[in-house]
Amino acid sequence: MEPVSFSPLSRVAVCGGTHGNEMSGVYIVKEMQKQKVEKIGSVAITTVLSNPRALDACTRYQETDLNRCFTDDLLSSPITDSTPYELRRAHELNAQLGPKGSEEAMDMIIDLHNTTANMGLSLIFYSLDWITLHICKYMQSKTSTPVRAIQLDMPISEAYSLDSVGKHGFSIEVGAQPNGVLRADIFNMMKEAVDLTIEWLQEFNSGRTFEGGEVEAYIWAKSIDYPRDPVTGEITSAIHPQLQDNDFELLRSGDPIFLSFSGETVKHEGDDLYPFFVNECAYYEKKIAFHLARKTKVTFPSVAVKKD
Repeated sequence: MEPVSFSPLSRVAVCGGTHGNEMSGVYIVKEMQKQKVEKIGSVAITTVLSNPRALDACTRYQETDLNRCFTDDLLSSPITDSTPYELRRAHELNAQLGPKGSEEAMDMIIDLHNTTANMGLSLIFYSLDWITLHICKYMQSKTSTPVRAIQLDMPISEAYSLDSVGKHGFSIEVGAQPNGVLRADIFNMMKEAVDLTIEWLQEFNSGRTFEGGEVEAYIWAKSIDYPRDPVTGEITSAIHPQLQDNDFELLRSGDPIFLSFSGETVKHEGDDLYPFFVNECAYYEKKIAFHLARKTKVTFPSVAVKKD
């Protein structure tokens, strides 16, 4: 692949509390604000507590999920008296950190999230962004913690999360951690990922060429709902013990996925795929028991900063 050059990545936003009960990112951002971290080397840093009302209430959101409010359609929708608080907040964040798709947008947005699923450390992004893939590879080379790349394959105009507002961006997702709880090991895992990202950006801006390579990536394929009562819509099963806490372990046809409340096992049917966000607490309302992904190797080119 031909080498690719980019303008310096000197304006970065680190965001926590997009979901107000995911505490690792909240306290990383608060600590950065307390320490007045506004510039590290060549990188100017903007810290943001994204959803103050949800943070004050220690809830995921107040009226609607803020991390689903950043599509082009929603960001261009008029604000009225009936507009939910989080959509108003999305417009404010787009004005502060974007506008999405513009030259004025932040060079990179890092949005910090926790999951109740046993996913360890994951980077979640949209299109195959060479910068994000290089950062993922860099993290993998610098930490003993497994670092997984998850791609949501959709146009950036339909990308719904805060990180999509930047020229480059990704979510750092770390778990398992209960909502409203702060665990030191999970905090440290996320903090190291933030520090390594900023370290990579400084080296990139200084003129270092990062050689091309490859990473394994999990490409979202589909979502699976819980079995439900056809009349009431209530769930009739829980995640099977053999699937619980086994995110990113290959799920084969015939493997158990649910255990009904009457003791019957429901088995996976179809292609062999990789589950993630297994039994995520916040996804019950979204009617998602877990996602399934294909695993592939993604090749990326060498990158360097553009020369004047």
